[in-house]
Amino acid sequence: MAKELKNLTKRSEDYSKWYNELVVKADLAEQSDVRGCMVIKPYGYAIWERIQQDLDARFKATGVQNVQFPMLIPKSFLSKEAEHVEGFAKECAVVTHYRLKANETGDGVVVDPTAKLEEELIIRPTSETTIWNTYRKWIHSWRDLPLCCNQWCNVMRWEMRTRLFLRTSEFLWQEGHTAHATREEAVERTEQMLDVYADFAKEVMAMPVVRGVKSETERFAGALDTYTIEAMMQDGKALQSGTSHFLGQNFGKAFNVQFVDKNNQLEYAWATSWGVSTRLMGALVMTHSDDNGLVLPPRLAPIQVVIVPIYKGDEELAAFNEKLGALAARLEARGVRVKYDNADNKRPGFKFADYELKGVPVRLVMGGRDLENGTIELMRRDTLEKETRTFDGIEDYVVNLLEEIQNNIYTKAKTYLDEHIYPCDNYEEFKERIKDGGFFLCPWDGTEETEAQIKAETQATIRCVPFGYSQENLGVDMVSGKPAKCRVLIARSY
Repeated sequence: MAKELKNLTKRSEDYSKWYNELVVKADLAEQSDVRGCMVIKPYGYAIWERIQQDLDARFKATGVQNVQFPMLIPKSFLSKEAEHVEGFAKECAVVTHYRLKANETGDGVVVDPTAKLEEELIIRPTSETTIWNTYRKWIHSWRDLPLCCNQWCNVMRWEMRTRLFLRTSEFLWQEGHTAHATREEAVERTEQMLDVYADFAKEVMAMPVVRGVKSETERFAGALDTYTIEAMMQDGKALQSGTSHFLGQNFGKAFNVQFVDKNNQLEYAWATSWGVSTRLMGALVMTHSDDNGLVLPPRLAPIQVVIVPIYKGDEELAAFNEKLGALAARLEARGVRVKYDNADNKRPGFKFADYELKGVPVRLVMGGRDLENGTIELMRRDTLEKETRTFDGIEDYVVNLLEEIQNNIYTKAKTYLDEHIYPCDNYEEFKERIKDGGFFLCPWDGTEETEAQIKAETQATIRCVPFGYSQENLGVDMVSGKPAKCRVLIARSY
């Protein structure tokens, strides 16, 4: 591992290759034997579990309950919401038969032609259709609303060009689906969940994001509005990191989900859906990591502190075990996730390189001289700074340091984001500068034609109409010269 680490491609040489190598070498994931799918390895899944646990608590704090729906959806369900099915039709995997049989040659199995399904089943690309078909049975009165459900599951979207975590045919995610009595309630929920995602990104992932609303062509299929958080990777490209959709009454009408309101009138339910996926793992890697490997925010790191003794002989090891084992216990009692690595099957240098590669925020090392002097060496992963400190009281220092590292990682990423957001109203200038990455704030005339031209000529897309930026004195569209309707954020993206 230590030797391989030296050969990790530098970001400046080939950012894409650096990312692919790092995901594999840091034991996050690997390609599966099924084309387009991935195997998430224990260390990668441990990070995903922490994402999942934190978000799940945040969802439940807003009144959301978890459910589980089937992964197979009758084809007829998808046909009921025209825009929705059109958006996903090309990505759907279809189950046509329910049985295999032995090959007549006796050397394998074949599909049993007599076991053809009466109706084909779709492996879920998303679950709006099957969930709203069920909501029709659950919702009858305004007293049944709001209904706020979420499920953690896998989905399938048949991707032709894949990359670990960022775009795979099968991926893990959560999808929230809510039903409301009024438009106002549904819009409020849509905005609320976007804020949940943005706050999580900042507070846990140490990842700054830009909040905004998608253009009509970029919104979710079947939605009236799609709200997004857009993060900037270190190569200046955007990564859509979470979305929340206001679906209006489209699914309520498609699946005849009606309820009797307070005025004893029949009304269609108002809908939202919202989700994040294992794409967040890719965002985590590309936002913070460096040429030495992962840099993990302490709040997500499976191991926050690793303690490594450098010892000679069993007697010295016994002394370390007593002293450092007690330190590990004290840190664990303070809520710190600690690994005391006294294994003799790997050399200290290998361990150092491996834990650095895996982004462990704090490394504590004690050798024989430290044992005599009452000191311990500390290295923080975010800056790679080393220092020697007295052993007494080290746990207090470490606990405070973890919070400092969390804040420092966020500040660094926020500074990078702020420095790479550029106002621009000159198209020729834009076409040159977009090659180097960055987010560009540009006036837009609101037409699909202009949006399509920008995409065709620059491979950049309108990421969103951003919140928190002035929409006054817009001037004219930089492409068409027509009066601008809003100022949008444009970038190349993953």
